[in-house]
Amino acid sequence: IPESFKVLLKELQSLCLNVEVLAADGTPMELSSTDDDELDHANAALGINLSRDERPDAETDVV
Repeated sequence: IPESFKVLLKELQSLCLNVEVLAADGTPMELSSTDDDELDHANAALGINLSRDERPDAETDVV
């Protein structure tokens, strides 16, 4: 499920609208952010670090 759809659901719920995602059989589905958690866990298991250090003088290095 796209992240934009999850954001839309949260926005509608913040307006006190009872919005639920239903499976094909009509049972409510739980939307969680486990995708990000699973990616973080996989990156850690593989030793991948996706963060980067920001240089304070990055603007002066542009040619």
